Amino acid sequence: MTESLYSSCAEVLSICQPAKDDLAALLDPNTGFAPRLRQLCHEQIAEVENSASSDISQEELDALRMEANTWGLLQAVMPARKTEPEPHVHPRALLAKNPYTPTSTLAQAIMHSSVLLTELVVVREWLHETAPQPQHPEATTGYWRFTKHNVMQALRTGSGIREGLVKELDPDAMNRGDGRSLAADDSGFEKSLTQALYSFVRAGRLDDAVELCRKAHQPWRAASIRGSLLFQWRAIANEQRDDDGIDDAEDAEGWQGNRHRKLWKSTCSRAALNPNLPDPERILYAALAPCPQTFSVLKSACRTWEDHIWAQISILCEEKQTADMIKLGGGFWDGGLSVLENMPMPPSQEEDAAEEEEWEKEATSTLETLGNVQVEDGPPADNAFHVSQLAIILGRTSSLLETFATGLRDGHFDPESSEYPTMTRFFAHLCLYLQMIDVSVPPLAAQVILEAYLQVLEVAGQRDLIAMYASALGDNAVERYAMFLTSLELTADINERRLALTRAREHGLDVHRVAVVTAERTIERAFELLPQLKGPLPSVIALQGSPSDIELLLLRSIEWTTFEDGTYDTALEQATVILRYFLDSGRVSLAKNLLEMLPRELASIDHPEERATEYLHYRQFFTIWEILDRVVGCQSLEVSIMNRDTRAAWLSDYKALMDQAYDAVVKLLTSDWMMPDVTGDHRSRELMRCRQIYIPELILRLHVMLYTSREHVPENLKRALELANIVADSRYKLYDDFLQADGRRLGEYLNAVRQATIAGLEGGGSDPFKIILS
Repeated sequence: MTESLYSSCAEVLSICQPAKDDLAALLDPNTGFAPRLRQLCHEQIAEVENSASSDISQEELDALRMEANTWGLLQAVMPARKTEPEPHVHPRALLAKNPYTPTSTLAQAIMHSSVLLTELVVVREWLHETAPQPQHPEATTGYWRFTKHNVMQALRTGSGIREGLVKELDPDAMNRGDGRSLAADDSGFEKSLTQALYSFVRAGRLDDAVELCRKAHQPWRAASIRGSLLFQWRAIANEQRDDDGIDDAEDAEGWQGNRHRKLWKSTCSRAALNPNLPDPERILYAALAPCPQTFSVLKSACRTWEDHIWAQISILCEEKQTADMIKLGGGFWDGGLSVLENMPMPPSQEEDAAEEEEWEKEATSTLETLGNVQVEDGPPADNAFHVSQLAIILGRTSSLLETFATGLRDGHFDPESSEYPTMTRFFAHLCLYLQMIDVSVPPLAAQVILEAYLQVLEVAGQRDLIAMYASALGDNAVERYAMFLTSLELTADINERRLALTRAREHGLDVHRVAVVTAERTIERAFELLPQLKGPLPSVIALQGSPSDIELLLLRSIEWTTFEDGTYDTALEQATVILRYFLDSGRVSLAKNLLEMLPRELASIDHPEERATEYLHYRQFFTIWEILDRVVGCQSLEVSIMNRDTRAAWLSDYKALMDQAYDAVVKLLTSDWMMPDVTGDHRSRELMRCRQIYIPELILRLHVMLYTSREHVPENLKRALELANIVADSRYKLYDDFLQADGRRLGEYLNAVRQATIAGLEGGGSDPFKIILS
């Protein structure tokens, strides 16, 4: 690698790093980070190719080409991933507004309605741009000139057409099953022509392919290729027109594309599957109309890894468009008037989302197979750049960087190899690029990669650049130490954790930042491994077993931000998140343990108000939970053999605890406990789930305690029925919290109220309201 490339890359970095907050500038198609580095690679390649003597090996040159292509891929896919998509009309809305919408407009709407399909189309365009330059066949002066000369000569002389030579000159002359063929020169030209046409299709240059057919005096073949174009008629498409100078009247009358593309596609498929046709012909038709049925034919023409991924993505795009078009009924231009008369019922949004998710899984699974596909030419599938390109397409850059960093740490890459500097440079700048555009980058992997590139710069004598790339580590020093602290997991007790955190100050690190990042990484790791909060509401009683290691890891993550008061604000935020999870999972004992671990000073934090209120609600809940447990404990102290004074003292304590429990629960029920300020976001859903679990639980527990204590405290039966009035009061909306879990808890409570009502009649009479009115 020449020294100029090192300095040029550093110059690009120095230009783009100050603009790290300007996403539009970083993603600009001409002056953004990725286009600049791609251009540097192209310039380096051109310099080598134009140089009479160069010390760059062919392997390094190939690596530069693949690096340039990879930066082109990043520029192709990242802007769409990092910017908000423009609003587009759903294809069903287009058809509802205009049943005669052309298939080209529908296809565009289908593409815009699927994020993955849009990305795959972009990747296919990138594969077109990076395809090899098509080879033109030798020029010809006429249509099958040599065959025509032989046939005409035979007719003039009456000597008869030579055996094995075709008798007619129409395009199907060779496919009539009579074993006849063209003259050798024409046959060779046909083969080279169809191979050239395939190379144009592979490069996405259909117009050039059509022009080549015309120059070869085969307009019928040009028409076949143009059949791939979707039917377009701007005059009836409800599209906004650009002022491009086209006469409106001419445009209104004219249409383009294939009105019968569905029929054309099935014909291409049959041609591709016809064993009587020459292989180049079959491959051309398979490329024009890619589908799973003709994949084996198209695959036979795939020689490089890029060819294989192009074939797979072409099929995925074509099949997705076809499937969605079928769901729409095909529209008027594919299905005729019958489609307008029998428009299919549109699926629900849930069905649409489920189908899209299923297709994305299938598409991802298909693309993953390209990781080990066998190639005939060019670098293999496991080449580092091919692995990178596939990971970028699949949106797995984090795992890509981690894999490369692991390879560096484990010594899988030879620093003495010719490709090592190129690969290390690419991955170092990939880390920096992703960080600048705010894409998640594993901190440890970035540090390993950047440190490896710093070593490359040292070997290359680029000492002037080392400071720049070393400074790029930036906050990774904090991240790196936080990752180490995170790796301690449960192996260190609280004193060892406190000591490890103290060491950060000794090395000049911001202790508060280290504590916060460590806690965040620990929580993230725990939540990655813990089950998500979805599905039926848990049973609180059934989920009080021993905690798992991951639950303990989540519980103890709060220790990092409770060592010093400078991180108490973060501790309060993280504590509410963890408490919500534990309570929403039915793990009351773990949530109680967490609350007991928190410093008392957290209760004095009053900003932001919603977080402080939520924390207050947790404390209120556990105060009540403790009172209820004390009631149960007090009740268990009753024994049959008690003297009068002992029983009186016990009954007094029991009644006082029952009164305390009743007042506390009623106060909670008649307040906005765990009621979110806003609805629809993740936090509000978790708060509502908490209400739906514990409001019924508290009501049922209190009711059962009141009911079972009626023999000792008769007025508690009245309280139990008065509690039902509070539950039914529309001001508190408590009944909404009973309507989850298929109404099971509501059934339990109604049955309990029924039993209390029946108990109220035990003293005589038939009025069920007597006990309340007494």
